[in-house]
This record gives sequence, C-alpha cells and structure tokens, in this order.
Amino acid sequence: MDVQAAVAKAKSYVTQIFGPEGATNIGLEEVRFDDEKSIWNVTIGFTRPWDNPSRSPLLPIADKRTYKAVEIDDGGNVLAVRNRHATEF
Repeated sequence: MDVQAAVAKAKSYVTQIFGPEGATNIGLEEVRFDDEKSIWNVTIGFTRPWDNPSRSPLLPIADKRTYKAVEIDDGGNVLAVRNRHATEF
C-alpha cells in the first residue's frame, strides 16, 4: 500500500464512521509509516457541530477540530482509531 492509498482509506473510514455525527471539513493532518510494524499512522482532522457551539459574531474564535489517528496495516485493514490532540503534533 502506498501513501495515497493509506490516506484515502483513512479519510474514507473516518467519513463512514463519523459522518452520521455531522463530521465535515474532513482532511489530512499527518501521515507516517512505521517500518518495524508495517503500519500506516494517518491523522485525520474534522469538525462536528458540537466542536464549535454558537458564539457571538463579535468574538473571532478559531474553529476547533477533532483529530483521529487511524492505524492501517500495509494490507489496507483499519486496526484502530484513536483520539489525537493538536498539542501532539
């Protein structure tokens, strides 16, 4: 599996499982391959309605994002989806 396939698999998986929760703005944040374990670690970011509750239009606040680390084996199987925090980048 190459990097493009790993990213596409991770984005598709996140869209499938978090889409019903209103996930939007789904995008790649980070990707790396663990040579020892032959596992792709792909971080996908997205927003959900509760990430950015109603706020005053006078207060400029950056949108919050949710980050998920998706582990995929080299055969294309999703092994895990874990929470990832922006401070970990």
